[in-house]
Amino acid sequence: QVQLVESGGGLVQPGGSLRLSCAASGSIVRINNMAWYRQAPAKQRDLVARLANGETDVVDSVKGRFTISRDNAKNTCYLEMNNLKPEDTAVYYCYAGVKADIDRSHRFVEVWGQGTLVTVSS
Repeated sequence: QVQLVESGGGLVQPGGSLRLSCAASGSIVRINNMAWYRQAPAKQRDLVARLANGETDVVDSVKGRFTISRDNAKNTCYLEMNNLKPEDTAVYYCYAGVKADIDRSHRFVEVWGQGTLVTVSS
């Protein structure tokens, strides 16, 4: 199977920065795409940024402040977050679409991390 482990969340003051990491491990044949989502209290989980086929995309609310990147050698995805605002407070989840080796056959699986809390507050 495939697992995602996130790290890097925490408490930061408005205007501060954080970098989230998402490390994939397991029976990985190829990682097709990776993304970051976030879920604020009492709200739905929304896409923040995604990376596929070498191209990146971020939602308008974080454009110019957040950057998604990937280290293919480490199977790790990053979300660099600058100029953080209180409205960025949420649990951030990593997502990966992966071709995995399961029972000697290749299958496409969608995997989620456990989430990491980001709190922006003075």
